[in-house]
Amino acid sequence: MSNEIIIEDSIFKVGKVISVDGRSIRVSVDKAKNSSHLVYKGDLIKNVSVGGYIKIIKGFTIIIGKVEGEFTYEDKIASTKEYGSDKEKINRSLSVSLLGFFNKKQFERGIKEMPLVDNECYLLDRREFNQVHDFIRKTDEPLAIGTLTLEKGQSIAVGIDSLFASHIGIFGNTGSGKSYTLAKLYYELFKIYKDNSKFKQKSKFFLLDFNGEYVTKSENVIVPKEYKNIYRLTTKNDEGQKYPISKETLYDHNFWAIVLEATEKTQTPFLRRAIGNSSLAERIKTNETLKELIKDTFLLGIAKNDGELGQKILIEFLSELNFSLGHSNLLKIRDAIRDRITFYSKDNKKEFVYIDEDGGWFWDINMRTKVLEHFEELELSNLEINDLDVLKLQIIFQYYDEIIKGFANIEHLAPLIKRLGKNFSDIRKVIEAKDNVSTSKNFTIVSLKDVNIHMRKILPLLLCKQLYEEEKAKNDDTTHLNIIIDEAHNILSRDSNRESEQWKDYRLETFEEIIKEGRKFGVFLTLSSQRPSDISPTIISQLHNYFLHRLINNNDIIAVEKTISYLDKLSFEYLPILPTGTCILAGLSAQVPVVIDIGAIEKEFEPNNKTRSLIENWKE
Repeated sequence: MSNEIIIEDSIFKVGKVISVDGRSIRVSVDKAKNSSHLVYKGDLIKNVSVGGYIKIIKGFTIIIGKVEGEFTYEDKIASTKEYGSDKEKINRSLSVSLLGFFNKKQFERGIKEMPLVDNECYLLDRREFNQVHDFIRKTDEPLAIGTLTLEKGQSIAVGIDSLFASHIGIFGNTGSGKSYTLAKLYYELFKIYKDNSKFKQKSKFFLLDFNGEYVTKSENVIVPKEYKNIYRLTTKNDEGQKYPISKETLYDHNFWAIVLEATEKTQTPFLRRAIGNSSLAERIKTNETLKELIKDTFLLGIAKNDGELGQKILIEFLSELNFSLGHSNLLKIRDAIRDRITFYSKDNKKEFVYIDEDGGWFWDINMRTKVLEHFEELELSNLEINDLDVLKLQIIFQYYDEIIKGFANIEHLAPLIKRLGKNFSDIRKVIEAKDNVSTSKNFTIVSLKDVNIHMRKILPLLLCKQLYEEEKAKNDDTTHLNIIIDEAHNILSRDSNRESEQWKDYRLETFEEIIKEGRKFGVFLTLSSQRPSDISPTIISQLHNYFLHRLINNNDIIAVEKTISYLDKLSFEYLPILPTGTCILAGLSAQVPVVIDIGAIEKEFEPNNKTRSLIENWKE
């Protein structure tokens, strides 16, 4: 053995293994290794400490472990000596968790062999330290994200493939820097690939922004505005931008089942019948045929002479139509007819009769003639009916047709029709149907800042499910879709009181399917949230890479601990005390969990998530 190797061993040697208990081992530290740093060949090396790494030599195998704790105990033999310093009376021991091993000078995560008692332990030299933190596979490309917190100047990069072809979770309390981290990841990606033609053609990125953090005045957050589509949706009025959907999607009954929160067993099949009724749609599209359809449906109700439905169903029909058509005089006709028709017992059965102003009574054909006279006053010439209006009218006419004919139960479908007015009014403010919705820009940001709470539940599910189904239908191995959801607890919460249990289950099941099956179709989720405890554990456990910022709430820490298998005990203890901008990276893209300071983004591309300074605002 050369003198250099002997000197190196003496400097880097830490101690020996004194116990092995599964992945946890105990190491006795040599008394001479109690300084904070070592100098070797002009390089300052951090000495063994909590959070650091050691290597354990077992024959030709080099095992890597992370120091999770440090303990002292009295050396009874040294204590019996008459002379000597107090340092000699104290022994240090380390609690070490095994992480992986070196295989042909390359670090691999996992346990191949267990150490033995008396195996010698050493510090890692700079080359070995770099190998442990080299997260880039040979076939991958690096993406710089920051520096190690505990090793200043040590940059950290992850593989682009291993990160973005995966589900990502970014968690942390408000003000901890999670939005900045999300922006940093995609900022660095687009900085490399934004002008790559295949990147534009094959990859799509869709960001749902609940708080308007990514749609600043300059519109340059993450990437310059010329590289992305931005939609600022609002339900406050009809003046906002609208998200384009294809005509094919518009006529998909599943789309409207989501919009109208339809039940699976009765309401969804009804929507399928209504939206698929092409002959009904054709009659609605022109004013003359629509007018005839209104009269035919009303007369159908009269001819049915249903005592249980009675006059009420006919009045509701006209009221619903007036609300949907907007610019008609149906209310005037409704009020006139309501005062003229009633039920009358004749030959042991009830039937509709018409009573005119002079008190005359009319039955059967004469009665229908009198009713039709009222509809001659119906004015529809000023109506402008678009595709959305046609669909709504199809649902209304189909409903009253089936109820009057007795094909459907009013108790099953009435709740759907009650939701129709409000939900349709909101959805038409935020979407529009187009023949062609393709674009050369592959990054889309949808701001939901000005969307009401009800639509905040429906719209993300609607858009995400549509994007997922499109990718699933293509089944193209060369395409890729990243759905990015900021403040994901808004739509992935398990404890929402604003919706029925059935609807909540459907919402969660949809996103659980995306996170479970999406990888097969090139669809991946990036979730950012300040409340991981609110999110379904199934969803959190299926994430591949985690960026964990400061978490103070104990429920959030427990939720993370239960579902993330990549973290060691020490990393969990860091969570409540991480400073802003610092996070723990763990997952498939990182061979070992590391605490990192997220690198800076150019100011122009930062999200709008700064905490307001009251003092600055109060200065005169």
